[in-house]
Amino acid sequence: MLRAAFCRYDLKFITPAITSRSVMNDKLTYFIKIWDDDTPGIEGIGECALFKGLSCDDLPDYEERLGRVCKNISTLNTEDLEDYPSIRFGVETALADLHSGGKMRPFPSPWSEGQAELPINGLVWMGTAEEMNHRVDEKLAKGFRCVKIKIGGIDFDRELAILERIRRSYPPAKLEIRLDANGAFSAENVMTKLDRLSLLDIHSLEQPVKPGQADLMREICAASPIPIALDEELIGVSGMDNKIDLLSKEKPAYIILKPSLCGGFSGACQWIDAAKSLGIGWWVTSALESNIGLNAIAQWTSTLGVTMPQGLGTGALYENNVDSPLRQVRDVILYDPVIKWNIPRLSWIL
Repeated sequence: MLRAAFCRYDLKFITPAITSRSVMNDKLTYFIKIWDDDTPGIEGIGECALFKGLSCDDLPDYEERLGRVCKNISTLNTEDLEDYPSIRFGVETALADLHSGGKMRPFPSPWSEGQAELPINGLVWMGTAEEMNHRVDEKLAKGFRCVKIKIGGIDFDRELAILERIRRSYPPAKLEIRLDANGAFSAENVMTKLDRLSLLDIHSLEQPVKPGQADLMREICAASPIPIALDEELIGVSGMDNKIDLLSKEKPAYIILKPSLCGGFSGACQWIDAAKSLGIGWWVTSALESNIGLNAIAQWTSTLGVTMPQGLGTGALYENNVDSPLRQVRDVILYDPVIKWNIPRLSWIL
C-alpha cells in the first residue's frame, strides 16, 4: 500500500531576488515522500514547489490540501490535481522516483547517468545598473553564449544602456540575449519599448504585459518586432482544448514551460503538444525550486531531445539548498552520479 508524508522547507536566498513583481529574501517550498509498504526502505521524493503570489494553487488551505493528498495517496489519480500544479509536480516526481528505485532519478536518461549535457542560459537578475552590469560580466566570463536578463525593475533607459553595452561587445553571432519583463510594460508603452529593444537583436521577450489581457497580448504578438514568449500567461490554464484555444488566439512565437506552475509534467507535455500543433517554439525553465525540483525538471527535459538553451540554472541561488549531484559547468548543467545526494534531516508530517 502506498503511503506519503510532506514537510515544509524555507529556502534562503544568498542575494535578494528582485523581479518587477517583488523582492524575495526566502521562498517557502514543500517536499513530499512516497513509499510502498511492500518495498520497505525505498522512497520517492518530490518537491511541491509552491510559488507564493504566482502559483494558481497558492490558497489558504494549501497545507491541508497537501495533507489530504498524502492521506489518499494510495487511491489518488494525479489527473485530479490538474488545478493544483505545484502539488501535482511534486507527486508526479515522487511517484516516478519511487518507480525508478528511489534513487533520485525519476526520469532516467543518459543525462542522469552523467553521459550527456543540457545547454542552459545564464540568468541575470534585476538590480541597480551597476549590479546588473557586474552580473552580466560574470555570466559572460563563465562562457555563457545565451543570457536571460530580467528587465522592468529599474529605469528603462538605464536598462537599455546596459543592453547596448552588452551588444557593442558581443554581437548576435556570439551571444543570444533573451529578456523577461515579468509583465512590467503597460498597454500605453509596450510597443515603444519593444521598438527600442528590437534595435539590439533580441532573441525573444517573455511576458511583456501582465497576464489575463488576451486581446492586448494578441495585438502585441502580431505587431512586435521581437518574438514574444508567454510565461505567466500559461498559469492556471488547464485542459488541452483551453491550451490550444489560448495559443491559437494569442499566437506567440514561444512558450516557456515551468512544470511546477503549468500543470506538472503532464500539463507541460500537453502544452508542448499544443505548441507543436501550431508551429510554436518552446523551452523549459525552472521556477526557483530547490535542487530536488530542479533535478526532476532537468531529468525530464533531458528526455525531450532539446538542443536550444533551457532555463535550468537557478540551483546556486540559495544558501541552504539541498546538496546534490547537479553541476553547472560553462553554459551547461550536468549530473555527476559519483556525487551523493545529501538531504537534510526533515520533519515529515504524516
